[in-house]
Amino acid sequence: MKEKNRSACLLCLALLLCLSSMAISQTAKTYRNPIIDAIGPADPSVILYKGTYYLYPTWDGRGYDVFVSKDLIHWQKKPKCYTDARGGAWAPDVFHNKTGDGKFYLYYTMNNPAGGKLIGVAVADNPLGPFINKNNMVETNAIDAHLFADDDGSLYLYYVLIGDPFRIFVQPMSDPLTKKGDPTEVIRPTEHWEQRRGAITEGPWMLKHRGLYYLMYSGSGANGPEYAIGYAVAKSTTGPFKKYSENPIAKQGNGVYGPGHHCVVTGPDGGLWMVYHQQNNTQVGWDRFLAIDPLWFDDRGVIHVKTTRGTEEKFEHPAVTPK
Repeated sequence: MKEKNRSACLLCLALLLCLSSMAISQTAKTYRNPIIDAIGPADPSVILYKGTYYLYPTWDGRGYDVFVSKDLIHWQKKPKCYTDARGGAWAPDVFHNKTGDGKFYLYYTMNNPAGGKLIGVAVADNPLGPFINKNNMVETNAIDAHLFADDDGSLYLYYVLIGDPFRIFVQPMSDPLTKKGDPTEVIRPTEHWEQRRGAITEGPWMLKHRGLYYLMYSGSGANGPEYAIGYAVAKSTTGPFKKYSENPIAKQGNGVYGPGHHCVVTGPDGGLWMVYHQQNNTQVGWDRFLAIDPLWFDDRGVIHVKTTRGTEEKFEHPAVTPK
């Protein structure tokens, strides 16, 4: 009888430990912005490769750091994956050519020695680098590259030409290094929210949903609290694009300032997560930090996002049914 009681006690203890572990696991599924405890990083690009997330931000201007995570919440800093003597490193975009040569392509923005900014590309065999510079892609005051791969494998490079105004273009590509044909202008600032601090549309990011192309972008000056995110929709990668009538979908409010220049990645829960930066306060400048929040489409095909700061949020996606 004593042996039976001992076995029953051990079984109960094991069950309690299991339940306790499950409770701890469930309570740990929260996040709080900023996701990296630093002021400075911005313009994030995130990819998922073999179960690990790789995040590349704008930071010190000399090149690009890499952060890695298994859950989008906890990040570990790795060594720089690319440096460039030209300086002025902004707005990276990393593309894994999974259906092609398997390599990783870093589309960077650097200072142009002849003046202004340029977009170039560097290549690596590993998401941690080192990335080796290949060539310049757009040399005339160009920033904010984003390579999009359509379902049929065709490639399109979206980027911004600096000027008055800042305009978004798309360049068809025959492969990640080679342009095909001429670029097309797809977005320019026409709305009041895009011109609060300069006439600016920048930071393009493409999503495809139910056969339609959603070109997301940021508007107004990136150094101000008015910076915000909107989108436009088209039936083709090259447009024409129609701006959503209720833009911006992410803007300052509730302690959030200047949300913008984002990317979108599929989270561990299967939902879409927006990785973006926020301004630290209402002052004009470059004191920015990195954040994550869910993004989803409703039944009408409208994009919704939420933006948070400094609050403990459940790592639950509105469009994903909990298992």
